[in-house]
Amino acid sequence: MKRADETRSLEARLEEATGLARAIDLDVIAALPAPLSEPRPATLIGKGKVEELKGLCEAEKPELVICDGQLSPVQQRNLEKAWNVKVLDRTGLILEIFGERARTAEGRLQVELAHLSYQKGRLVRSWTHLERQRGGFGFLGGPGETQIEADRRAIGDRIAKLKRELEDVKRTRQLHREARKRVPFPVVALVGYTNAGKSTLFNKLTSAEVLAKDQLFATLDPTMRGLVLPSKRRIILSDTVGFISDLPTQLVAAFRATLEEVLEADLLLHVRDISHPDAQAQKDDVLDVLSELGVSDATQNGMIEVWNKIDLIPEAERPTAVNGKREPRTVSLSALTSEGFDNLLAMIDGTLAKSAIEAELRLEPDAGADLAWAYENGDVLKRTADAKGRVKLRVAIVAGALPKFERRFGTRLVRQ
Repeated sequence: MKRADETRSLEARLEEATGLARAIDLDVIAALPAPLSEPRPATLIGKGKVEELKGLCEAEKPELVICDGQLSPVQQRNLEKAWNVKVLDRTGLILEIFGERARTAEGRLQVELAHLSYQKGRLVRSWTHLERQRGGFGFLGGPGETQIEADRRAIGDRIAKLKRELEDVKRTRQLHREARKRVPFPVVALVGYTNAGKSTLFNKLTSAEVLAKDQLFATLDPTMRGLVLPSKRRIILSDTVGFISDLPTQLVAAFRATLEEVLEADLLLHVRDISHPDAQAQKDDVLDVLSELGVSDATQNGMIEVWNKIDLIPEAERPTAVNGKREPRTVSLSALTSEGFDNLLAMIDGTLAKSAIEAELRLEPDAGADLAWAYENGDVLKRTADAKGRVKLRVAIVAGALPKFERRFGTRLVRQ
């Protein structure tokens, strides 16, 4: 079922909802739109559509009906009673996908917190319709159970415990970020709509093996790898979870510890599936989530837009401008074929060069330890030596590392 959405086509919304269902190997036996002009308090959709779908349920005998919208607990129970079948809304479905995909201990903590926050206040019956089709997530309840633990106090205690554990995760991540600052390579984070091609791009650029599938939410757990740019500047590239329209608020809150990597990044690459018919609406959704996370307007305005999947568009029809004007911070490429990679790396290089502080460092021939330290803690752009063996370095230094350089080298560091 579909809710009204003026920013994207009904067909695209229906296709995305079907893709979400198939992402956890559900067999979709029917998919149909239900345009919504006025939400009904009792059932969300109108009485006529409820009756129509009742007939379809009686004929097809589905185990599950998915509503691509947010249902209140009352609406969910009323629809289940009307159709005599389990009903799951968009938020519940996305939580199921995340529950299946999370691989790290941190990811599973985050998903469990999100799921319990969602379930709190809901009368939840058996989830065994999903257990029969795929490996289940422990807290959803196993086969044979008739009801997930409904005691609100017990759920509240578990939520409090998860939040404490995630605070530990947050502190650990902060320590990791501080450690990276001591070896200060700029962090460049990939963000974008789910299935835009972030992981494929990440793998090609870093020779990593992150799961990359033509599938919604193929990547959940963040991954970081080193990358050397054409100028020899070294960076850390971060792959992050994809965003989606109507991303459950429980997930945004639960994954904040992970998504803080985005807040700390020196540069964001917004990877877009430019071949998608709703590419502009997807962009708007990503910007909305970034704003919700607290990413500043200045950071968003400084993003590089990566127009991916141009290999799916005939060359004569490939977009080169937005609203008739070429945007200054966009690059077109294909993560699949590597076309356009040189342009992307050059743009990253140029953008970081503008924000870095360049300094000149003069070292005596016997200052081997200082020379090694400079290479380890900065990006050496140029190195020359005179006849007496004295070395002169031109070093790009991220702003946060400048005090360390000045403490070590003092007046020998000449800022440009």
